[in-house]
Amino acid sequence: MSEHSIIDICVEPIELYKLLKIANMVGGGGEAKTMISEGNVLVNNKVEVQKRKKIRQGDIIEYNGTTIKVAYNPTKKSAEFISTVVSATNKSKHKKRAKSKASVSSSKSVTDPSIERSKRKSSSD
Repeated sequence: MSEHSIIDICVEPIELYKLLKIANMVGGGGEAKTMISEGNVLVNNKVEVQKRKKIRQGDIIEYNGTTIKVAYNPTKKSAEFISTVVSATNKSKHKKRAKSKASVSSSKSVTDPSIERSKRKSSSD
């Protein structure tokens, strides 16, 4: 049995591509997604191609000759993990705001202001 390092996660489950990034096994999320989709990552000794595969305590991840075992420690939050969560949260909030603004502006009926003024004049007479 090969020796492997243990990586603590503070959120369970965690998506596979995020774990690779947090464990510094890859340079970034894009590289992680590419390596996973190409079949270069093993989860519990099986090739995994799901980028967002949910990883839990006890799972063993292998990539590029490095093996890690996942341990759940809710009190340990790394700076990189926190920035990843904050970044993802801000992106989702921005998307929600953009969607709500789009729906509000499209729900307004377009009317000609000159017609509205003439209607008001005629009703006040």
